[in-house]
Amino acid sequence: MVPSLLLQRSDAQPAGYRDVPPLGAIHHLGDVRLIDVREPDEFVGPLGHIPGAELVPLSTVADLAAGWDRDQPVLLICRSGARSARAATALAGLGFGNVFNLVGGMIAWDANALPRTLSNVE
Repeated sequence: MVPSLLLQRSDAQPAGYRDVPPLGAIHHLGDVRLIDVREPDEFVGPLGHIPGAELVPLSTVADLAAGWDRDQPVLLICRSGARSARAATALAGLGFGNVFNLVGGMIAWDANALPRTLSNVE
């Protein structure tokens, strides 16, 4: 179930997903599956990653998503929000009903000084 406050803090997109800014997402990290679609070197690079995020590079999302629960809310993350928007479009096209894209990606997350992990060790 998607918290109503998260829905209020996000904007519906024509492709079937919702854009959510970092400050709209921060309080709902435990309510969504966090999928980071960057490459492994970016995941552990200078911007780090959101604690609890799973690394699923964009090129593998469609294949791996076949085994995911389509009703579970998913927040997609990348460096700037562009790749995660592509992944969100793909998941919505595959029938996922609660897909969120982190607007501005890890750049915006970092600019808001939100918690992040700088290595692959949680």
